[in-house]
Amino acid sequence: MVEHQSDDLDLDAIFQALAHPIRRAALEQVADGPKSVSELAAPHDVSLAAVSKHLRVLEDAGLLEVEQDGRVRRCHLAAAPLSEAFGWLTRYRVFWEDRLDALEDHLEEDTT
Repeated sequence: MVEHQSDDLDLDAIFQALAHPIRRAALEQVADGPKSVSELAAPHDVSLAAVSKHLRVLEDAGLLEVEQDGRVRRCHLAAAPLSEAFGWLTRYRVFWEDRLDALEDHLEEDTT
């Protein structure tokens, strides 16, 4: 088993958090600015408790910061983990682009 350092962002948690459509929608909503839990729950046909569980997953992955403002919990986007995930995906995009370019070159050689 691979040990993660405590200061490393956990890609497994990030991608797990992004795997659910309600969580992705919540991130899109808070990208426009802070939102209350009620505002994040409004577009979904699930209970407030279910939305709170989804928000906890996002918070645990470091994608969401939640602050108490009186009786209201306000959620803010934390973009650093998204940057980490994007960096990981970019390495593989470059890999596949290189492979496809090599395949294209090979196919062009065969036709000439």
